[in-house]
Amino acid sequence: MEPAQLAESLLAVVTSALERRGVDAAGVSLDDIALERPRNRDHGDWATSVALKLAKRVGVSPRELAADLQAGLAGVDGIASVEIAGPGFLNIRLDAAAAGSLVSTILEQGERYGTSETLASQSINLEFVSANPTGPLHIGHTRWAALGDSLARVLSAAGATVTSEFYINDAGAQLDVFGASVLAAALGEPAPENAYPGQYIADLGVRALAERPDLATLPRDAAVLVARELAYGWQLGEIQSSLAQFNVHFDVWFSERTLHAAGPGGEASPIDSAVERLRAQGHVFDEDGAVWVRTTDFGDDKDRVIRRANGVYTYFAADAAYYLSKKDRGFGLSIYLLGADHHGYVHRLKALAGAAGDNPDTDIEVLIGQLVSINGARLSKRAGNIIELDDLRAWLGTDALRYSLARYPADSPLTLDPELLQKRSNDNPVFYVQYAHARTHQVARNAAQSGVERVDFDAATLTDETESVLIGVLAEFPRVVAQSAELREPHRVARYLEQLAAAYHRWYDTCRVTPQGDDPIESVHRARLHLSDATGQVLRTGLDLIGVSAPERM
Repeated sequence: MEPAQLAESLLAVVTSALERRGVDAAGVSLDDIALERPRNRDHGDWATSVALKLAKRVGVSPRELAADLQAGLAGVDGIASVEIAGPGFLNIRLDAAAAGSLVSTILEQGERYGTSETLASQSINLEFVSANPTGPLHIGHTRWAALGDSLARVLSAAGATVTSEFYINDAGAQLDVFGASVLAAALGEPAPENAYPGQYIADLGVRALAERPDLATLPRDAAVLVARELAYGWQLGEIQSSLAQFNVHFDVWFSERTLHAAGPGGEASPIDSAVERLRAQGHVFDEDGAVWVRTTDFGDDKDRVIRRANGVYTYFAADAAYYLSKKDRGFGLSIYLLGADHHGYVHRLKALAGAAGDNPDTDIEVLIGQLVSINGARLSKRAGNIIELDDLRAWLGTDALRYSLARYPADSPLTLDPELLQKRSNDNPVFYVQYAHARTHQVARNAAQSGVERVDFDAATLTDETESVLIGVLAEFPRVVAQSAELREPHRVARYLEQLAAAYHRWYDTCRVTPQGDDPIESVHRARLHLSDATGQVLRTGLDLIGVSAPERM
């Protein structure tokens, strides 16, 4: 019996109990049932506080209502016992067959087990990383790449339609400085003021000169432009390659330049249009020759200039045009994942959504990530002043890095221990979980050699306490995935996988899938093979949700 089925049965019993007492049950829903796993397994498989929630409406004590529900649940197939605890909690224990039937559900649904329609009505634009295309990705980008991609996966698993997006900051003065830096390197000139440092600039200069030997003879402005565009394309390609090798996928690479470009027929650029669209909403005003957005109407600490008196647009103008482009593309919710130095953007972007006519509380979310460091990590030899994603991946491996970054909340500062991450022991969380998955395949291989087949699954034979615990953890997976999506916390999946791996390892140490010696193959052996397969499926699905591989041998 799946948790959802138990909840439906309990709702039917509650509705019946209320109606017998002459109480209108129309407003009672599954939200009132609130099934939870007891921390102490001696208290059963599931617990609910529904009697405490509804007793006042019924006009009786919680324990009296709980007694009514206890009697009703006694007749539900698959429920072995129901006990009343404390002021009116109900502790429910399933019989082995009902609990074990979940194994068949998992094997039938495969990778679909754990998915839901919880967020099915939501169309979400999820923007993360969004690094300037003027240098390699660094350790800060690494954390958001891992978390952002994992969040996109859990949101999709919860039924949302998700578009993951990289905003390419390819407009503005930083690109001109980048181009001048590369040109100086190409021509062997001293680096200009505020030049980008690092060997990668010298390498881009060599490459640019090889591509365009005429750089030295072009007018200076033209030469800077050529060097800039060549280097920009190569650097963006490197960023895309680094992320792909880190198992991070983006559906859209959005160029900031498109916001500044006029339409093919001379139409106003998206930034020009953004000002007028915000003005139409009644939140734009003119003062001292500049154009302002009254963002204080929506909780910002001050109003924002969108166009200066000299006619130059501010960064806020690009932010406005970009947000409106997401709205135009049909996204009901825009989620921004920003770095630790972007706290000031939270109120600014929410106020922008309000000024655009949206609800700042429901149509936009801004998540701020904290810093991450890795003991012993060295600065990039190429960039000189950063720790590169590619260097970290080569050092620690994609799986260890992604898992470790995914298992902590984004808003907590994080220091990783590389020595631990490279250990092949149970102290290393990613090894511990991956080894559990590999062990399920080893169990399957051993079963095949011993003649244990996947036939005649009898869930009632799974009576060992470790089997009850393992099945209980498997039952939690859909709730964990849905909660991870709703709370924007993919680390919950990683922590769940560690709990599942622990339950599986304990079960493996206690229960045999293959008979000993010349003992005959029995139904329990076949049932345990099914249980091992189901655990492997959930481990595999969970690891995929955080972008980590599930090896079959280790």
